[in-house]
Amino acid sequence: MEKILQNGTSTSHDKTQPTAITVSAYYKVHPNDRQTFIDAVIPEMIAANQLEGCIYYAFSQDLTDENTFHLLEGWADKEAYERHENSETFLTALSTVVKNVQILDRQGVRYDISKIHIDDPRGKVS
Repeated sequence: MEKILQNGTSTSHDKTQPTAITVSAYYKVHPNDRQTFIDAVIPEMIAANQLEGCIYYAFSQDLTDENTFHLLEGWADKEAYERHENSETFLTALSTVVKNVQILDRQGVRYDISKIHIDDPRGKVS
């Protein structure tokens, strides 16, 4: 399968850029609401990746549970993060999910980052 890079999507980010704020979350949705969740999230993911100050914004489906989705966001600064949280696309996606998707489990954490380190453990393998 050929990987297609497209600006404004999670395939075009560079996680080596410094971030001041990172968000890590997961959502386990009811199987009947899975497609509604996906349809709400995709336009938001594309829009978020195009916002000034967005380093990365990616949802991914869990490899062992098709109804669980992981979110990872990186923002250059607090202002960029808040701009996203108040954006029309975010609020529309949030409203759609809250009103139409049964979330079976959700956990999210926001990290204020003081320093990042590039992690590449491949050097441990000879």
